[in-house]
Order: sequence, then C-alpha cells, then structure tokens
Amino acid sequence: MKKTQLTRRNFILTAASGSLGALATTTQAAKPSGNRAGVIVIPQRKVPVLAEADVIVCGGGTGGISAACCAARHGAKVVLLERWPSLGGMATNALVNIWHTSDRKKQVIFGFAQEAIDCAGEFIRRYAEYPKRPETHWFDPEGMRVVFWRMLRDRGVRVICNVTAIESLIVGDRICAVLVDTKTGRKAVSGKVFIDATGDGDVAANAGLPFEFGREGDGRVQGMTMMFELRGVDAAAVRAAPREQAARVLKMMQELRGQGRFPQFNERHAMHYLRAGGNGLYNMCPATGDPLNEEELTRLSAEARGHVYQYLDLWRREMPGFAKAEVPQMGHGIGIRESRRIRGLKTLDGRMVVKAIKQPDAVGHGFWMIDIHDPKGTGYTTHSDQKAELMPPVGESYHIPLGMCLNAKIPNLAVVGRCASSTHEGLASVRLQSHCMVMGQGVGTCAALALNASVDMAKLDVRKLQAQLRKDGVYLEDVPSDRQ
Repeated sequence: MKKTQLTRRNFILTAASGSLGALATTTQAAKPSGNRAGVIVIPQRKVPVLAEADVIVCGGGTGGISAACCAARHGAKVVLLERWPSLGGMATNALVNIWHTSDRKKQVIFGFAQEAIDCAGEFIRRYAEYPKRPETHWFDPEGMRVVFWRMLRDRGVRVICNVTAIESLIVGDRICAVLVDTKTGRKAVSGKVFIDATGDGDVAANAGLPFEFGREGDGRVQGMTMMFELRGVDAAAVRAAPREQAARVLKMMQELRGQGRFPQFNERHAMHYLRAGGNGLYNMCPATGDPLNEEELTRLSAEARGHVYQYLDLWRREMPGFAKAEVPQMGHGIGIRESRRIRGLKTLDGRMVVKAIKQPDAVGHGFWMIDIHDPKGTGYTTHSDQKAELMPPVGESYHIPLGMCLNAKIPNLAVVGRCASSTHEGLASVRLQSHCMVMGQGVGTCAALALNASVDMAKLDVRKLQAQLRKDGVYLEDVPSDRQ
C-alpha cells in the first residue's frame, strides 16, 4: 500500500487500487481559546468508510436538497449528509416558512423550486397577491420535512441525518472525503465531487478555502431571528381594538426596552401583529452574535426563547385578543442569516443586485432587495424602509452566477446557499431559500454533467449547462455572451 501525505491537518490517506482505504491522523489539536489550555494528541487510527458516492452533499437545507436531487436526476450517485434529525434547514428547523419567486411582475424562479411547490400539495399555499410581491408562497414546515424526504427518496439519494462533516480530507488540490462522527465512532464519506451546503461553509473552510466574515468596519454579521408560533389569539378582538391601543402597547414596549427591562424587537412587525393579530408564525425576535461560536449561539438561542415569553406576557396583559395566546413551538434552531462567505471565482455584490446585472455564467435569477437585519441586534431591517435604491426595479432581476459557487483552489468542491461568494450586501439578497435552490440546482446539475464529461465543474461548457437547466424548467433569460 502507498501512503500519500495530505495537505490539510496532517491526515494520512492509505489508498489501495485507487479507492479510499484506511485513514489515520497524527495531528495535534490547535490550542483552544479562552481559559482552556493544552493540547490533545490523537493517536493514529483507521477510520472506516461509511459511504461512497459520485457526489457528496453536506447540508440538508433547501440548497443542499436541490443540489442532491438535481445531481441524481442526471445520473450521479448521491449521498446527502445532514446534522439535524430532519431535512429542510432553516425552512423547517427554524420555521422560516415563506418562499419568494416573483420580480413583482412575474414569477422568475421555477425549476426545482417549482417542483417542490408542486410536490408539497396541501402543505403549501400561494398568496392572493401573487405575483405582485416577491413573497409568493407560505408553507407548513412540518409537512415540508416529509415532502423533502420524499423528493430525495424518489431521486435515489442516500440520506444520512444526525451526522456533521467535521473534517475535510485533501489530497493534492482535491477533496477526497469528509469525516463524520457517528454513534459508533468516526467514519469517512468519500466521493468525486463535494458540495458544501452547510450554510456556514464548514466543509470549505475546513478544506482551507479563504472566506469573508461580516461587514466592513466592525466585522459583524446580520442579526438572527428566533421564529415562534402563537395560538389562541382572538384575531377579531385584536382588530376590533382601537388603533391607539396597539400604538400604546408598542410605546410601552419601547419605553421598557429603553429602561433595560424589555428585550429588543422588530418594531414594524410588532405593530403589524398588534393590529392584525392572527394565529401562526411570528417574526420579530432578534438576536446578535457569532453563529460560529457554539457556546455563544447556545446562550443567544436560550435568551431569545425567554424574550418570546416576555413579549407574550405583556401582550396578554395589555392587548385585547391576546389573553389566551400560547406558544406551541419555536424554531428548533435560531434563524441564521450570515456567517462565512467562501471566496469564489465571482463575488455577488450590492451593485449587481440593485442594477439587475446579468452574468454569462448565470444559473438562474434573483430579485430580492438588500435586506440587512441590524448586526447590532436592534431588530431593525432595511426591508422596513423599502427604499428603491436597495432593490432591483419592479419587473427586473439579476443573475445568480455559477462562479460564486466555485473556487480557484479545489476544483471538485463547490458551495451553495448563504456561504457562497458575496459581499455583506450581496448576501442580504441572495440568502433567500428560493435563491439558494437556484444555486443548488445549478451546481448539482453542473456536478453531474461534469462527471459525465470527465471534466472539472469550472471547465464544463456553461452553455451546455444552461441549456440543460432550461430543459429542467429553470427560468434563465437575457444571458449575455461571455465575450461582452
């Protein structure tokens, strides 16, 4: 057997007949931060292979699901790894249950997103205002867990939940496997092409790809939100209350917050709920911090859950219609909007968004505004102001380029979702689930076609990719020549 030294984390790959064999490590852990000291020496050991496939997708959110299904559609053997017990990512586990498919005149996101809508049946509904708003559909998060599972199963994708890709193994300039921790120990998942759909860009960052984090100036990322559901609200009583009553309650919340006796909240959304009432999901509980710091994320999530009950306690006392309101559920995870942004061949920025810039390597369209949730956690979002200079013109859309998902260092590794290459402002638009599905379909299809053609993804004829995407139902118009 021949041993090949890896270029990342001092891993050793033992290869036999060109296949992945035993894995061993001689690495020492990096010195921990904070008041923890010392290192742990991990002895050499063999790591069994859990699964092998053509395409390994790490992350079972909407972008990863889209990538896995579309790669499998074109003949690739696909394994999808997901850290949570169920599929859907932010859509299901964080209760973020609205999809956006319209440029405010017409629907421009079809393809896999439309397939998911069609498969969802009773679990999804289209808004009456369609297509006059970007928000076009809302869905039942619990039902969509089942829908996503069925879509992957029907495509023949092997799905393994409850595992997290914790190490990327690199030979030369290619990723050959990821390590995961299981109930029976650490194991390897090997493949030919890897797609990082983790949201945080964990696989890509671990593989050594450079990334950006936060906005210029202070390095802060967008604020997070703890979604929660209310039941038992008497909507008729809420709407029958004098309008000044809602304003009085909002002012009370503001004053108590100013005294340090009440948590932050999204003021615009809070006023809407106080005037309209209703049973369903509420989006008004902000949090801010580092989503890559597990301990900090634990504290922020716990505090946000407590803040929800502070809102409700005050509303029960002060606002007609909320006396019997209850919280049947909150997000299993807090809604994260931004963390790592892996540096790609192209970077989507704010100008490309608001000017509706078209791209030669487009895989689909995007149209959402630059919607920044205050990184300092006040709950304010630029969406509240609806400034024209922060959004593409009505009826226009920008292109989502393949290059923002590919990189210059590891040709068989791509990223999809909020970890794709963008600026802080560009991400504030392209982070939407529907846009992540566009990326997922583009990259998943690209991976399968590239394997079929025995070329790297960046070397695939982009015109052939775009032609296939159109055949698969993707709306892809106004693509400029790469000579322009």
